[in-house]
Amino acid sequence: MPFTSFGLSPALLQGVKAMGYVDPTPIQLRAIPLIIQGKDLIGSAQTGTGKTAAFALPILSKLGEHEAGGARVLILEPTRELAAQVETAIRDFARFTNLTVSVIFGGVAYGKQMDEMKRGVDIIVATPGRLLDHMERGTCKLDKVQYVVLDEADRMLDMGFLPDVKRIVEKSPRDRHTSLFSATIPPQIESLIKWAMKDPETIEIGARRTPAETVKHVIYPVSERQKQDLLRALLDQVNYDSVIIFCRTKHRADSISNLLKKNQHAVAVLHSNRTQREREQALKGFRDGRFEVLVATDIAARGLDIADVSHVINYDVPQHPEDYIHRIGRTGRAEATGDAFTLMVAEDSAYVMRIERFISQRIPRLRLENFNYEYTALFEEEKPNQPRTERKIQGVRLSGGYYFGPARKRRR
Repeated sequence: MPFTSFGLSPALLQGVKAMGYVDPTPIQLRAIPLIIQGKDLIGSAQTGTGKTAAFALPILSKLGEHEAGGARVLILEPTRELAAQVETAIRDFARFTNLTVSVIFGGVAYGKQMDEMKRGVDIIVATPGRLLDHMERGTCKLDKVQYVVLDEADRMLDMGFLPDVKRIVEKSPRDRHTSLFSATIPPQIESLIKWAMKDPETIEIGARRTPAETVKHVIYPVSERQKQDLLRALLDQVNYDSVIIFCRTKHRADSISNLLKKNQHAVAVLHSNRTQREREQALKGFRDGRFEVLVATDIAARGLDIADVSHVINYDVPQHPEDYIHRIGRTGRAEATGDAFTLMVAEDSAYVMRIERFISQRIPRLRLENFNYEYTALFEEEKPNQPRTERKIQGVRLSGGYYFGPARKRRR
């Protein structure tokens, strides 16, 4: 089914063609007709399935021409990066219309955002915190909003934004159209759905509990005090084009970034304590190839459009299994191959077990060739029936058929 079959406006179809879109993705095929019909929509969809176009195209088509008097569309995003990315996509879709869009997020001055609100825009893409600031200042009102989109709702839940989201939605008209997109639907999101939506239709697209087949993912057990040394050895031994290193905290991300810079790596760092300018420069430099390594928290795990990442390294094991899928999904995109490595210390065992239960598979354990390992009890867990001395010395073959061998090197 081509885009022309949806009944989108000619101007929107022109924008779709200019962006090079040819065939709708599955979520676009199912979501666009429902939104055009005016039905509230729950989309359970993973990153990379085309959901921005799935909600933006029908809404923009229904808006028609620019109108003065207040924003008619509100799109809430959990992070500045996602808000900026969605705003850019909407500008591209609407390039042959006179519709106007503004992006509102923290970390930048209020002046430009206030000027745009004063002039009046059709579409607001915002993060909850800064939008509430504008609402409290009286510089933004939602009384004209016809469409509300809650994007990456489970991520907003994880970041503690749901109370702010409810306060914002309460200020919009009751007869609005509401769309909600979320990779998972935990109980808190179900509660939000019942409160905010009217008889919504539900579609599930691309719900993934296993990594993409194009990604080879393995675990490197290591003692805590050798963790940094193993990371440096991996980067030295593995041929990579670009690599994202995920850390659990902002402090850890800064620490690893500084360590790698001292080892002559071109590194950018991305987390919520960086200024907006620093975050934009980090992403642009990484996309352009100026930085070979991006050290980040989970702010970079979802939604961001970063192509051609050859490797992902989980310096810290993620605490939630879904985040593991999102993180390693940054590589092996668009049918390309990729490698994902996870460094595992003893205290990570419970998290790794949850991940393996979630994806219904055992992740192979490897030892890096020519790395002088200290002993860790993690090397014992696979061979409970061997004498201890033999297990310590050999450390090669595991029950279950996994091999402690060299890291696969990537061909350029």
